[in-house]
Amino acid sequence: MPSRSSLTPVLLAIGALAIAMASYQCGAAVAKHLFSQVGAQGATAFRLGLGALMMLAVRRPWRTARRSANWRALWGYGLSMGAMNMVFYMALRTIPLGIAVALEFTGPLAIALFASRQLLDFAWIALAVIGLFLLLPLHGHAHALDPIGVLYALAAGVGWALYILFGQKAGLAFGADAVTLGIAIGALLAVPVGFAHAGTALFSMALLPLGLGVAVLSSVLPYSLEMIALTRLDARTFSVLLSLEPAIAALAGMVFLGERLGTLQWLAIASIVAASAGAAFGARQPVAEPLAN
Repeated sequence: MPSRSSLTPVLLAIGALAIAMASYQCGAAVAKHLFSQVGAQGATAFRLGLGALMMLAVRRPWRTARRSANWRALWGYGLSMGAMNMVFYMALRTIPLGIAVALEFTGPLAIALFASRQLLDFAWIALAVIGLFLLLPLHGHAHALDPIGVLYALAAGVGWALYILFGQKAGLAFGADAVTLGIAIGALLAVPVGFAHAGTALFSMALLPLGLGVAVLSSVLPYSLEMIALTRLDARTFSVLLSLEPAIAALAGMVFLGERLGTLQWLAIASIVAASAGAAFGARQPVAEPLAN
């Protein structure tokens, strides 16, 4: 039986990851309150712009010289992060938070499935397809989703997949500074687009507390807590726990935004969570990358 001292770091890591996932979704809920003033683009600018300033001030990655590093991978990582966050927030304009995260989760789910070649994977694929079928606006029921919002969420899933693929290479080249540099590059995309959409409203002092809240809850705090989890959990455990995020997002949407989901939509989210957890557990090299949404 493992000793209490050996379990403590693991429990600490699990708690840190759970708080990080909850923080992401709380940050998304706060960001949604900004949409009426600065739009989804402006909320993304707040998240990445202010988040980059805070993380650059803390990490100061310029102190380490990396002349021969893989800058192409870093730019791909940062730009995919910026685009992914923007289209995810644009999805939140018309579809509930939990459903947006579930649809976005198709990106890492696809990578996990490609990393495994077991017969059981067909069961996870089937579960994911069932979940997507129940979520996609193919039905005439009362809880049918906005097709444009669904497309934005699926585009965020593509962005998340690219973020993982580029992030693995950027992480090898830049270590712990990859996240900070990636957010800064993402901000170079998000801030001009946000300013073009929202204009001088981005400089409103009345909105600054909400903007800081989005940056801290969606970037600074979860990335810091995530590092605790990544250094204490194996990749498979990390990936399986990460699979709970769509359910956490649905609960956050219900508590903070009053978003009520139908029975079929909860069943769809449960199917995608089960498929993601199963695929991550069965993958020969599970993906353990920073949380994205």
